[in-house]
Amino acid sequence: VYTLNSGSMYWHGLTKDGRPVLWLRTNRKPWYPDVDAEVNALIAMADAGIKCMPEGITDFVCVSESSSPPPPNPTFMIKMLKALVKGYPDRLNLLLSAPVSSIVQFVMNLLLPLMPGRLANKVVLMDVEGIKPKLVDLLLHGEEDIPKFFGGPADHDAYYPDESYCPNRGEGTLKFDWYGMVERLEKAKKEFEANNPKEEKKEGSS
Repeated sequence: VYTLNSGSMYWHGLTKDGRPVLWLRTNRKPWYPDVDAEVNALIAMADAGIKCMPEGITDFVCVSESSSPPPPNPTFMIKMLKALVKGYPDRLNLLLSAPVSSIVQFVMNLLLPLMPGRLANKVVLMDVEGIKPKLVDLLLHGEEDIPKFFGGPADHDAYYPDESYCPNRGEGTLKFDWYGMVERLEKAKKEFEANNPKEEKKEGSS
């Protein structure tokens, strides 16, 4: 619950071809993470996104805002990578990370040798200026979907604020709006399927 409450990862929106987008906010990650809790939160989040995929879609995209990541924690990173590789080896279509910092480069140098080749090829590090046109091409509504932290108009903090600004939108001690996140993703899925019946049928039959 603590890991989810940080608002450091959430699903929001789709790509133009219907893949759900998992957003990571590294500046909200703790400096001394509870490794098992973080891994469990990632698994719960991945499972929720997979359940909300449009018909015929089997993988997702991850976009990481990496301007202020916490200091590298090798045990944490390796466990997270192993969970991703073991549980979801072919689910990640693309991981975009911007901006490129010395910490991000250190993390990638540590993890790349441990990744299967097919996973390593899906990781793309970019600067903030470079990622904007990439997101225009990638996200369902183009520039309209680019979040404010990448210089766009979409206010993700209205849905997923920093924990200190977060009203209790969950149940019990869960402040993170888990149920709203799933509802919004389900709505995006239904709209995509309604607007792309031919593509959906074609994907499903292949």
